[in-house]
Amino acid sequence: MNNIRLLLFAIFFLLSSSIYSWNAYAEKSKQHTTPMQMPNSVREIAKENTFLNTDQELPSLEPSELTKELMMTSKSKIENLNLIRMLNETSVNKSPFAVGMRASIFLGEWPLAYHSEETIPNWEYQKINTNFYDNRAGTAPYQIHYVQEAQKTIKGGLSTKVSDHEEVQNMILKKAMDKTGWPLSFSTVVGANTKQNQVYNIAPQTAGYLYAYAPAVHEKGRMTYGEVYLVLNGWQRSIVIKNITSHKISAWIPLKNHLAFGFKSERRP
Repeated sequence: MNNIRLLLFAIFFLLSSSIYSWNAYAEKSKQHTTPMQMPNSVREIAKENTFLNTDQELPSLEPSELTKELMMTSKSKIENLNLIRMLNETSVNKSPFAVGMRASIFLGEWPLAYHSEETIPNWEYQKINTNFYDNRAGTAPYQIHYVQEAQKTIKGGLSTKVSDHEEVQNMILKKAMDKTGWPLSFSTVVGANTKQNQVYNIAPQTAGYLYAYAPAVHEKGRMTYGEVYLVLNGWQRSIVIKNITSHKISAWIPLKNHLAFGFKSERRP
């Protein structure tokens, strides 16, 4: 009876350790950061924008139990959803005839994870509009507000050409969105005739300029790559990553449905 109790305790301990290890792995992969603050000159235009920017939902994928087990054996962090999907589709049964079996299966070279080092906003990433009024002959202040004169598409992108372009972009975008708490997208549009009610006063005998800028963040970090192997050793199953490399990478990512405004008036336009 004592032997049975000890066996049951050992099984319970192993299961608890496995669950705890995966939870620790998952928590380590998450970033709990306070959203970054925007200056007062930046305003959201989602309701006023005459072009409907669709919400960009990044793909999400829940690892299977086997995938969780395999990812815990890896010494390198794995964030690539396509690799996780491949592992989810893998089936390796623990057969009693597996004792003594050894195999190493090459799954390919993959971008594994993106490690963010710096996320810097540029509130004047791209000037998209100028509203102008000449009040030099006026005797009273003249009020203007922002009106988008032409539709503008604002695009970002990676700093260098890379293989697995879409996978890399998604990993960088997710990390930047987690860090900032902002609606970022590699492409966004401001529609013609988009307006804001904020009023700017142009003094008499001056000309006024109201500038609208599309903001973006400059994301800098490192992408790790490695050769991924599924290793079977008897009943044991693990992921081994060889020839790990790390490459500097950066990207410009526009801020969707937000504009930064700048106003000035001067006597000589």
